[in-house]
This record gives sequence, structure tokens and C-alpha cells, in this order.
Amino acid sequence: MFDDTNIAINPLAILPPKKEPRLYTLAQYLRREERSEELHEYINGIITKLPMALGPHNEITMNVAAALKNAIKSLTQKYRIFGAQQLIYMPKKNISRYPDVLAVFEAPLYYDSNEQLLINPILIVEVLSKSTRNYDRNGKFDEYKTLDSFKEYLLIDQKKCHIERRFREEPDLWRDSYFTEINQSIHLKSLDCTISLADIYENIELK
Repeated sequence: MFDDTNIAINPLAILPPKKEPRLYTLAQYLRREERSEELHEYINGIITKLPMALGPHNEITMNVAAALKNAIKSLTQKYRIFGAQQLIYMPKKNISRYPDVLAVFEAPLYYDSNEQLLINPILIVEVLSKSTRNYDRNGKFDEYKTLDSFKEYLLIDQKKCHIERRFREEPDLWRDSYFTEINQSIHLKSLDCTISLADIYENIELK
């Protein structure tokens, strides 16, 4: 007779099957987001909660928005600046995100009739956090690139003086530039205006 008393049982074999995440339609997500006290992003049916941003992150975001608002005042062409609670939507990916700051040319275009999902940013700014920096630099950038209007991307380090600028010179050609000195300024080609690193990092203690 076969004796199996000494055969070890793989503990993974008795675990219950992993529960699949619930999938939501875009309309369901928007209805939930309207009622929610917290911010969530939408990734092809899956709703994910945004992590809490720390003080320096929030202050840099406000500094950038203020610097951009001031810089575009004297321009002949009209641009609009939006803060961190404006959703953008990538129809080709079925993904919605909350960038930290964005700009549009002349007027925003929305995917939905309730004017929640903006689809025509020309400039997107992300302030890098420890938990999201790698995805902001790569995966999220790939999502944003699916928007034909998107021309320029700023990635701002909140711990040290370091800003990466990516500009779309051709449909599939992006040029990278780096700014690491507090006395430098960045000329934003998408808006044809200039903002200084001193304004971006105002009141921020840098390493």
C-alpha cells in the first residue's frame, strides 16, 4: 500500500484562487469619482486610488502653475493652465490620469459632455514622488504620447534641483533636455514662454 504521510503539501496548492479585480465602465468610474472624497484614476476598467502627495510635492505643483499663469499673460496666443484635479483621458488606451499641471492651447476639449475628461493637453507636468517616479518617466509617458495634442513633458524632482524636459519635434521623435542649476530657466517650446527654476523651487529645501 502506498504511504503518503511523509509527502509535503505545497501550501500554495491549498490557497484560494486569486480574486480578479472588478471592472468598471468609464461612465461608472466618472459617477463614482464625482461622489468620492478621494481621487482615483481609471486604467482600462480598473479604478486605482491616488497616493497622498507630500507637502513639497504640492508646493512645487502650485509654484509651477503660478509661474505658467504669469508667463502666458503677455503672449499673443491664448493658453489655459489646469491644476492637479483635472482629469485627462487617453481614448486609445482607455485610461484617465490626474497630472500635476497641464496646459492647453486656446480652449479645452473634452471627451464627455460633462467636461470631466480633457483630451487636448499640449504640456503636461509631473512632480516626481518616490512611489511613482519610474512610472511617471516611462509607462505614463507612453500613455500620454497617444494624445496627438501632447507636445511637451516636464518631470520635476522634488528632492533636488533636477528637471527633465521632453519635447516632441516630430510625431515619433522626442528630444530630452536637463536642467540642474537653480539660476537656469526653461523655455517651454509648446507655449513659447519661459519659467525659472528659482520660481519652480521657491521655498523648497533641496538636497
